[in-house]
Amino acid sequence: MSTVFSKIISGEFSGMFAWADETCVVFATIEPITDGHMLVVPREEVPSFTKAPDDLLAHLMKVAAIIGRAQEVAFEAPQTAMIIAGFDVPHLHLHVLPAWGEAELTFANADHDAPPDKLTAATERLRETLRAQGHGANVPVQIDHPDLG
Repeated sequence: MSTVFSKIISGEFSGMFAWADETCVVFATIEPITDGHMLVVPREEVPSFTKAPDDLLAHLMKVAAIIGRAQEVAFEAPQTAMIIAGFDVPHLHLHVLPAWGEAELTFANADHDAPPDKLTAATERLRETLRAQGHGANVPVQIDHPDLG
């Protein structure tokens, strides 16, 4: 059975993509804790980070660091945080978000009614920064499609 993330990756469900490569994609969460909150998701359905092979985890961490550096610039954040929870969707995903302090790092602070135009604007802001930082080859041509080229 496909997860909601697999359906987003395949294009069956819509998503706002900032990054795509052969191993993973990065797209906006629809319930952001802070502006620019992204999910780093492997294309392969892996139920949790403890079930992932080491090479996949290494790749996801590398991409999360690239995304985090871009978030710090794009959103003028002093730091980026990462949360790995995975209780809501049984498909490994890393929450990477601009952060200004530990108190905000709780899903209780998520915006459950984030307007789509706000999510699109934040995603495009990150995409522009990724391009400026030399990662344009991994920024999908269209915000709503995970393929490159």
